[in-house]
Amino acid sequence: MNAAVAPEPGRRVLVRVPATSANLGPGFDTLGLALSVYDELEVTALPEGQLDIRVEGQGADDVPRDASNLVVRSIAYAYEAVGRRMPGLRLVARNVIPHGRGLGSSGAAVVSGLLAAKGLLEGDVELGPDALLRLATELEGHPDNVAPALFGGLTIAWVDETGPQHKKLMVHRGVSPLVFVPEFTMSTKLARSLQPLQVPREDAVFNVSRSALLIAALTQSPELLQAATEDKLHQNYRASAMPETDALVRALRSENFAAVVSGAGPSVLVLADGPGRRLEAAALAQRVTDTPWEALMLAVDFKGGTVREYAEGST
Repeated sequence: MNAAVAPEPGRRVLVRVPATSANLGPGFDTLGLALSVYDELEVTALPEGQLDIRVEGQGADDVPRDASNLVVRSIAYAYEAVGRRMPGLRLVARNVIPHGRGLGSSGAAVVSGLLAAKGLLEGDVELGPDALLRLATELEGHPDNVAPALFGGLTIAWVDETGPQHKKLMVHRGVSPLVFVPEFTMSTKLARSLQPLQVPREDAVFNVSRSALLIAALTQSPELLQAATEDKLHQNYRASAMPETDALVRALRSENFAAVVSGAGPSVLVLADGPGRRLEAAALAQRVTDTPWEALMLAVDFKGGTVREYAEGST
């Protein structure tokens, strides 16, 4: 196969990508956690020029059904990067990750498209982990969501002169994630615009210490999570744009729960140090707010995004 030839129509792949929560309090643009909520995507190669997009679940009324679709753009980006012509596509997306809630829905779409391209290109071009992370970061703008979506677990992401890098860590089995998802949304672009370009030196030092402590808390010492999730770099600056989120975070933290804004918000992530504490946090949230919050009792996803070729009878 070469750049002048598109893949044979009919090849079909199945993709599954987890939700993610970035920042985790102090680890701004660096730390991310994969969570057990999944978008699923079925992609079939069609004759060139054809495009058929079907969307179920989250965003079904709003997701574009043309070439501007983020999954389609991500597939096209991968094909262009490896010098291959993209086939026509049939996409069937089953979206479960809430959109615009700080749970990495756009990162999941990017990763879904890249993994679909990886599956369709298998046997011709190999898209390895480094290439996938590089392409995903170029599309998403930063690696903190796409790294855990690709690789699972807790990820530390950074960029050096060779491009984006990551380190995956296993999370202590005592960590029990709980996510409160509201009905309202938050623009990531707006949230980022509320932060100053410079912060006091003491705030920077504060976050460095808490980020280091958070790695220890998540991997070895869950009892330290409440102290480890303190932040002075971004959450206070964004609070005015999502007062309900800020109020819930403050109420939970006042009762010693490790509550943070999930990504750019407005969802709230609680990193409880056991299932019992998680239930207590859910009960507290019901008592202290009139805002409707959907409480999701989740696990840490350790696998990350997956792609496999479709076989008859597979689901």
